[in-house]
Amino acid sequence: MKQQKPTSDPGLDAKDLEAREILQAADPSASSDYHHESQAATADLTVSGEYTASQIQILEGLEAVRRRPGMYIGSTSVRGLHHLVYEIVDNAVDEALAGYCTAISVTINPDNSITVTDNGRGIPVDIQPQKGISGVEVVYTILHAGGKFGGGGYKVSGGLHGVGASVVNALSNWVTVQVHIGGKIHEIRFERGKTVTPLHVVGDTKKTGTTVTFLADDTIFEEVNYDFDTLAQRLQETAFLTKGLNITLQDLREGQEQKKKFHYEGGIREFVAYANQNKDALYDKIMYAEGVKDGVYVEVALQHNDSYNDNTFTFVNNVHTPEGGTHLAGFRAAYTQVLNDYARKNNILKENDKNLSGDDVREGLTCVLSVKLGDPQFEGQTKQKLGNSEARGAVAAVVNDGLTFFLEQNPNIAKAILNKAIMAARARDAARKARDLTRRKTALESTSLPGKLADCSDRDPHNCEIYIVEGDSAGGSAKNARDRQTQAILPLRGKILNVEKARLDRILGNAEIRAMITAFGTGIQDDFDISKLRYHKIVIMTDADVDGAHIRTLMLTFFYRFMPQLIEQGKVYIAQPPLYRVEKGKKEVHYVYDDAELNKLLNKLGRGDKDIEIQRYKGLGEMDAGQLWDTTMDPANRILLRVQMDDAAAADQIFTMLMGDKVEPRREFIEAHAKYAQNIDA
Repeated sequence: MKQQKPTSDPGLDAKDLEAREILQAADPSASSDYHHESQAATADLTVSGEYTASQIQILEGLEAVRRRPGMYIGSTSVRGLHHLVYEIVDNAVDEALAGYCTAISVTINPDNSITVTDNGRGIPVDIQPQKGISGVEVVYTILHAGGKFGGGGYKVSGGLHGVGASVVNALSNWVTVQVHIGGKIHEIRFERGKTVTPLHVVGDTKKTGTTVTFLADDTIFEEVNYDFDTLAQRLQETAFLTKGLNITLQDLREGQEQKKKFHYEGGIREFVAYANQNKDALYDKIMYAEGVKDGVYVEVALQHNDSYNDNTFTFVNNVHTPEGGTHLAGFRAAYTQVLNDYARKNNILKENDKNLSGDDVREGLTCVLSVKLGDPQFEGQTKQKLGNSEARGAVAAVVNDGLTFFLEQNPNIAKAILNKAIMAARARDAARKARDLTRRKTALESTSLPGKLADCSDRDPHNCEIYIVEGDSAGGSAKNARDRQTQAILPLRGKILNVEKARLDRILGNAEIRAMITAFGTGIQDDFDISKLRYHKIVIMTDADVDGAHIRTLMLTFFYRFMPQLIEQGKVYIAQPPLYRVEKGKKEVHYVYDDAELNKLLNKLGRGDKDIEIQRYKGLGEMDAGQLWDTTMDPANRILLRVQMDDAAAADQIFTMLMGDKVEPRREFIEAHAKYAQNIDA
């Protein structure tokens, strides 16, 4: 993410100002000017005169999408830009799920347009009777139109609302669609959602399939520039979930030329192997089961490793469901029951022993659960939690049969899994005592908050933020600098425990981690309740050096493993303190955030001018309270980077790589990404 500069810097160019405005739009509290604008906008809503039908505005065609793109793709940031690609790819994947497509290619063209080609049946080109235009024109110009609403086009589909292709069309400068069908090549072209070249035949063909090329609208998106690795992660996941499908990603941009192919005959079994590649597996085999019950197709693959985390990734019709749902509930119930039954039957658990809990048997588990069904019902608007009741029973039945057979055929593996679970149960008993110390206290027990926490006076969590600060020195400056009404400060002493290498009992015994949990008020893991969060911004503020980066990574690892909802719901931020203070003639002061910006400023001020003094901040403690407030804590000027998690499997890989035991993957990762590292002190 780009590091935006404070608006107070007179060296801002137009792009910097635009970036700052984007940051403010995403984070209204980031600027007092924003609030002034909001008040003005509110005042403008007060109108005089009559309200008549002539004032009711009707948005024709795809105009509504162009007017409010965020409603359809989430945002007009880089995330929304990549979402356009996913929408077109998902249409091709639906053809693969239907059994008609074996290959998909995605190309980033030199002009940053995108071409997606599949060898499916081809979008229908005959006349759609309701609209009197071709099927392909209907799909690309009318919202909620497609073959996914019970018309017999698809039994299962990831694109459920029929808006994907038309939204991409609405948000593109131009779209060209070529359909190979019936021995002919048909082509149609659109510009900003409108048909400019009607469907016509441009040649003969022996193939079938669809090729879509589009150029995202640069008047809507902040920047039209695709990230190869972001697309690669999503396409690799899609290939894992659709066994046998060939997916190719190619970048043709000058100086960035590269190509990757994804093809997994083993499907989600290979997904589990990939997820465990930087961990030590507890056994060599990967348990796999599949089956169909009540119209629900279920696939599950799992393997344990020697870590202490549960990494279960769930999908519905290839759509990731980070909040789980009925399919996950069915898996957990059956999985826990089967392991306890096996342990009882084989005398691993004695008559007086308690049953192993779900947390115990899932310690070190890596699992991919994929279900496909015709009419998925999701809770909420975000497709993040499945609600179909039939999915629970279907998953439970398949897991029960598959896991029981696997354990009976592999008694040594069963024993290894259960021994690990029994060790986890013992640790859980110790952790329960430590966990009680971190539970949310009532308002009458507010004295139980950490002694070193400088809390804020406002009690409305929406107004409050907490700075997690490295070291007592910086903590002291931050306490003096802060707005006492809305900003709380929690200084941490040294580096917190690496939770990647510890069980919960040891983690909860760590004073710094316990202080964070108690201050937040949410509890952790299964006890986590985000409604009890005492601050709606959690800001990590560390030095801009190697130690600071390590502390940030340790804290993010803790949040990801034990409070992932904080990241998923956008509550975690990283403060961006300046690296330099540049003063000219005791009158003109600039704060600079990287070396490139410093060079640009020095060229502007007059390089070599003896009146220029440069101070390099090696740590937050070098700034006095006023400087810390002006640069890093004042909502009107500060830069906060929101921590986002687009891909849970990729995030798990990175945290395992950076914080796990294996040295070689970490070395390779650091070497591959060293060119992106800046301003790190040796």
